[in-house]
Amino acid sequence: MLSPKDSVLEIGPGTGNLTSALSARAGRVYAVEVDPELAGGLAGRFPNVEMISGDALRVELPNTGKVVSNLPYQISSRILLQLLPRKFELMVLMFQLEFAKRLLAGPGSKRYGRLAVHAAHFSSATLLETVPRTAFSPQPRITSAVMLFRPRTNRVMVDDGTFNRVTGHLFSGRRKKVKNSLLAGRVNPMVVASLDREVQDARPEDLTADQIARIALRVAEERSL
Repeated sequence: MLSPKDSVLEIGPGTGNLTSALSARAGRVYAVEVDPELAGGLAGRFPNVEMISGDALRVELPNTGKVVSNLPYQISSRILLQLLPRKFELMVLMFQLEFAKRLLAGPGSKRYGRLAVHAAHFSSATLLETVPRTAFSPQPRITSAVMLFRPRTNRVMVDDGTFNRVTGHLFSGRRKKVKNSLLAGRVNPMVVASLDREVQDARPEDLTADQIARIALRVAEERSL
């Protein structure tokens, strides 16, 4: 999965256990750590690892073809929404198991929401393995899961910013109809009216990622006029 030709991004290296393994396999590793003390402890430890001290949600992340990270659980949602639109070859990420189940959920299920829509729109995501609490020291209270993301090549092409805004509108409140969510988000009423009636009256959680992307495409087309 990794070779000396690869550059890889790691977010949240902590004490460097994963960093060490990545350093041994990849040509270049960029490790982003928010804790200055931990970042300082890793600086200079591996010859092919460049430490970036700062918040991964705020610093400019380097462009690498691969991302391998045991993501800090408290920023999993926000960092994944930031990573998915980027050009990547693959991402291997660890999350809480419950979070992974939300990402893999399908339309109509209780776990299906904005995160699942973004994951399905930008990528083909699969669960590689679950990791028991006993694999960590100290032991966390939850079971973890490792997921593989590869870029989706046949997705509906729409501006990423518009897609992000539309999903934000649609999933701002559960059980609201699409038309009501879009109008509440100040989408042009004429655009909303131009959507198929069954789409207007649907609940966002019942629509596929492609259906939602087509809504975003219609919004983007109106904004470009």
